[in-house]
Amino acid sequence: MKKVLALVLTMLLVLSAAAMAETVKIGVFEPATGANGAGGKQETLGMQYANQETKTVEIGGTEYDVELVYADNASDNTQATSAAQKLVSEGVSVVLGSYGSGVSIAGSETFKNADTPAIGVTCTNPQVTAGNSHYFRVCFLDPFQGTVLANYAYKELGVTTAYCLGELGNDYDQGLVTYFKQAFEGLGGTVFAESFPKDTQDFTSYLTNAEALSAEVFFCPVSIDYAVKIIEQASSQGKTFPILGGDTLDSNMVSNAAKGTSVKVVVTTFYQEGANETFDNGFKAWLAEDAEALTNNGGNDIIAGVTAMGYDAYYVALEALKAAGSTDPKAVMEALPAVTYDGVSGHIEFDETGDAVRTTAYVKTVNNETGDWEFVTEQTVG
Repeated sequence: MKKVLALVLTMLLVLSAAAMAETVKIGVFEPATGANGAGGKQETLGMQYANQETKTVEIGGTEYDVELVYADNASDNTQATSAAQKLVSEGVSVVLGSYGSGVSIAGSETFKNADTPAIGVTCTNPQVTAGNSHYFRVCFLDPFQGTVLANYAYKELGVTTAYCLGELGNDYDQGLVTYFKQAFEGLGGTVFAESFPKDTQDFTSYLTNAEALSAEVFFCPVSIDYAVKIIEQASSQGKTFPILGGDTLDSNMVSNAAKGTSVKVVVTTFYQEGANETFDNGFKAWLAEDAEALTNNGGNDIIAGVTAMGYDAYYVALEALKAAGSTDPKAVMEALPAVTYDGVSGHIEFDETGDAVRTTAYVKTVNNETGDWEFVTEQTVG
């Protein structure tokens, strides 16, 4: 009888301890719907995998369970504000996101007013962090990315005339087109640029214009949904110019669109599968056991660069919480500038603007027979 009572008491103590466990909330400010929904889901997968791998963190001598709190910004600048407010209202200590510079900029003021720090994952437009002490990021920026792509087109592909296409009013698209144009023209090339309205489905006229202008390369740093349509329509029209894109095109949905076609697709990205075997194998095994996660990854286990970045961003957030010794958002924000972390995408530390000190981008292309991404080169600048 005494043994039974002791066992019951032990169980009660365990249950009581579990009930009293402290929880720290990390906000996930990502698009799950809209034009960038596919990319947002892949970025979120990295955070979710990291969270199931490391579910707790010690903050100020106390063990905390880490809870991810989600807010869908719907790839829309207007809805981004309400999504940001939702996370603030939920009492998150730090925010991760977003995939998409425009929504990051749109939600920024809400986080600033609440003294809540945000860690951008792959929002590459300089305006995300410019003039902000609350917004940080772990990725490289568009001036660098645009320069890498321009140099690759001019020097490696040997082209001198480029056509650029971006969504009208989209901060990411228009910013990257601007940086590509500046770099390409600086090398001696000629650039023609156009913009298309939101929700465009038919890109026939733009592809035709590019051909009429004798463009030798078609640069379209657009969302995954748009990129898939452009590739499919370029193939059906028999266009022969290579299609270049930024990090948004680093998706298995884009590579699947190019599979079985003669369309050459080249992108710059943050991570090359194979760079970290432990991460690759663990993530793929997790996908194999989670049908929903596999669906959110586009139906196969190809690792997108944004997924690796979401994974690293989660651990940077944990480092910030540990350094702060507190779950208070303001304390976390004050601790972030000094945080460093060696992630699967490389070493991460912040400069005075809150941007990661990044000098490397991976260039890769689609194997049109297999649909796999193939490494082209690693581009580094000082």
